[in-house]
Amino acid sequence: MTTLQHCIDLDTQDPLRSLRTLFSIPSGTIYLDGNSLGVMPAATPSRVADTVARDWGTDLIQSWNKNGWFAMPQHVGNKIARLIGAGDNEVVATDSTSINLYKVLSAALNMAAVDSPQRKRIVSERINFPTDLYIAEALCKERGLELVLVEPEGMAAALTAEVAVLMLTHVNYRTGAMHDMAALTAAAHAAGALMVWDLAHSAGAVPVDLSGACADYAVGCGYKYLNGGPGAPAFVWVNPKHANRFWQPLAGWWGHAAPFTFTPDYQPAPGITRYQCGTQPIISLAALDCGLDVFAAAEALGGMAALRTKSLALTDLFIALVEERCAGHGLGLATPRAHAERGSQVCLTRDEGAYAIVQALIARGVVGDYRAGDGGNHKDILRFGFTPLYIGFEEVWQAVEHLKQVLESGEWQRPEFNRQHAVT
Repeated sequence: MTTLQHCIDLDTQDPLRSLRTLFSIPSGTIYLDGNSLGVMPAATPSRVADTVARDWGTDLIQSWNKNGWFAMPQHVGNKIARLIGAGDNEVVATDSTSINLYKVLSAALNMAAVDSPQRKRIVSERINFPTDLYIAEALCKERGLELVLVEPEGMAAALTAEVAVLMLTHVNYRTGAMHDMAALTAAAHAAGALMVWDLAHSAGAVPVDLSGACADYAVGCGYKYLNGGPGAPAFVWVNPKHANRFWQPLAGWWGHAAPFTFTPDYQPAPGITRYQCGTQPIISLAALDCGLDVFAAAEALGGMAALRTKSLALTDLFIALVEERCAGHGLGLATPRAHAERGSQVCLTRDEGAYAIVQALIARGVVGDYRAGDGGNHKDILRFGFTPLYIGFEEVWQAVEHLKQVLESGEWQRPEFNRQHAVT
């Protein structure tokens, strides 16, 4: 049996333990929801305050030039690029994941329509994140295409000569299962399709190598593992060989080659810059920039490789402790055990009470979240994210102890834990 002392010892030996001091974590909280909203870095309030008081309050419109506002999407994008295997000036931080997906999926479909007009399908995973499926569905309706949804094991068979784009989320939001990016990209290309990746649950959590995988397009989220704050700008990457081939559909002035010439006709900027649209949210970009600064500190301690090693150790420990200490309470494991197939979260299943159990844990200071099943093959999920930047091994032990007590006492059955909130 794994002991509390063993977990305390692991924290003492953890080479990344100093990174926790870079974050503001509420006292008494074990925060296992960084895969939904990352913890605020300790430096963020002063950075945002300075952006508001000095940049905006004192320098006003001069800040577009004087304080680097105009270049912020590229500046922040270059920091993200280092985490996802992209080069300098290949990523911009802008808009939301949904909007960026609409841009890149439209561009990919335009390219397919020119190069392979007979290809009329987008293929994705049946339990891909819903916004991705909604965007794809809307584009299919608009263009007379077909969206084909498959289970992971049916992916290879679905890559037929009719497929224009394979669109996947690298780490599945419901299960924590991680796709083999290089293998699936190669399979899509072998079938003549383009590859679009959503990195919302990958960037900053697991090593990603878009360039090495020869992917075509990617988008991702700024407010999860990148700790940019609620509603933080997302990011977009386009393989440089594709970047200048097509306009993206939201051809706003910020993506113009010379926006301050104010010409009535649109001339797209070269490269990734054309994937911007309107005026950028500078205060939000400043917060995201601050969130990314912690990865510079992590780089000195081994970077993404070290974060991945700790992430796997944390999730291994959580799985082992749940199976040791919560046996007999109807919990199942939705997350793959194999390291190569697992992101930085663990998802448990239960036939009854999953939502209420999560609420009971939150009341105890253990913050995870819940995702509903579909009434079929996919059960309700108790979802726990393990951000190695600030989660420790003793916290994992304590979280499972609370879970054990909630299950044994039956406190999850209390009425207040069964009243569903708007956000789950």
